[in-house]
Amino acid sequence: PVNLAGVPALSLPGGLSEENNLPVGIQFTAPAREDARLYRVGAALEELLTAKWGAPLYKSLPDTETLIRDFDFGGTK
Repeated sequence: PVNLAGVPALSLPGGLSEENNLPVGIQFTAPAREDARLYRVGAALEELLTAKWGAPLYKSLPDTETLIRDFDFGGTK
């Protein structure tokens, strides 16, 4: 919803939760009309995380079918 206010936003994968191994994201915002700055920050962070983990994080995330199959929806398993 922050985009509705005219504020640019960007989200990146942030890793997997230690609690339940589900993917989490990181969201960044910038002042209005500062999209280019936001893209530079996102690209720099993505480059740093790729260097740290050896590959883009999204390649190590489980697919949606696996998440749905393995997730305990309130103890229903």
